[in-house]
Amino acid sequence: MDTDATGDPVDKLKAIQNDDVEYQDEDDDFDDEEEEEDDPITLGFVDKPKNEWSLRRQYFPSKTGGVPAWLDPLNIPSGRSSVCDICGDPLQLLLQVYAPTDKETTFHRMLFVFMCPSMKCLLRDQHEQWKRHPEKPSRSVKVFRCQLPRINPFYSPECPQYNESHEPAGSGAALCDWCGTWKGDKLCSSCRQARYCSEKHQAMSWRTGHKTACQQMKVSSPVFGPNKSGTTSLESHKVGSKNLWPEFEISIEDESEYNRDISEENSLANSLISRNRNDDTMNSLMDNFKGDDDKKSWASFQERIAEAPEQVLR
Repeated sequence: MDTDATGDPVDKLKAIQNDDVEYQDEDDDFDDEEEEEDDPITLGFVDKPKNEWSLRRQYFPSKTGGVPAWLDPLNIPSGRSSVCDICGDPLQLLLQVYAPTDKETTFHRMLFVFMCPSMKCLLRDQHEQWKRHPEKPSRSVKVFRCQLPRINPFYSPECPQYNESHEPAGSGAALCDWCGTWKGDKLCSSCRQARYCSEKHQAMSWRTGHKTACQQMKVSSPVFGPNKSGTTSLESHKVGSKNLWPEFEISIEDESEYNRDISEENSLANSLISRNRNDDTMNSLMDNFKGDDDKKSWASFQERIAEAPEQVLR
């Protein structure tokens, strides 16, 4: 990541944290909209990473798809937390966002969003959320937050050097050889080398190549047993699955800076015409929602994000 051109992404994210919330009296409600306009807004856009190593965990990446760059590589969610509540299959990483704070005890903070790849499960999840008081909520989308103090066993308290040679301290949990996402607690009973997070991933790996590789691993490493500690120092983990979602870096940009750049680019006549048409459409939409505060707020939000339609985070 080129921090000289865009500024330190860590500093940008720290600038927008609001951990100490001040509650206001009802008399101050009329100022809310004006104050919201003054709050700094950052946007997230997906980009192809300039270097694959920049998405490793020691660089605290914000990214979509691929395997997760676990902030705490040892304490990884397991059991029911790692599977879809509807079909029971392991979840896949949708995105993760690094959102650090200035507090020493929660200096590093990472948010992870996992999702079931089955549309059937997602639709049922949506239906479950419509229920006011479900007896047993079933979720196919799960969000995890991981926090570490500035002084921790895995990372230096100083800002990382953005070069390929930078390595984190300590080892991480041994992960599933198929998905590279969850702990590989299950060993192949034959070679005792391959690890899996679930019987389903073990079966998929067997059908797509491990059946042959298993015999080779037994012949080439007959004296080696499984890693009983369940940890690995390998930073790059090759996985067997070809169905993980594409991996992209999420670049962070201030909305004010983005709007300024867009304004300069829109100096051409055809861009201005397109923008005028868009403004007319949004004005018409706002007129239709007069008298309905909820719909009017939604229309206002749509107008705001239309200025940067490529944003994936706000």
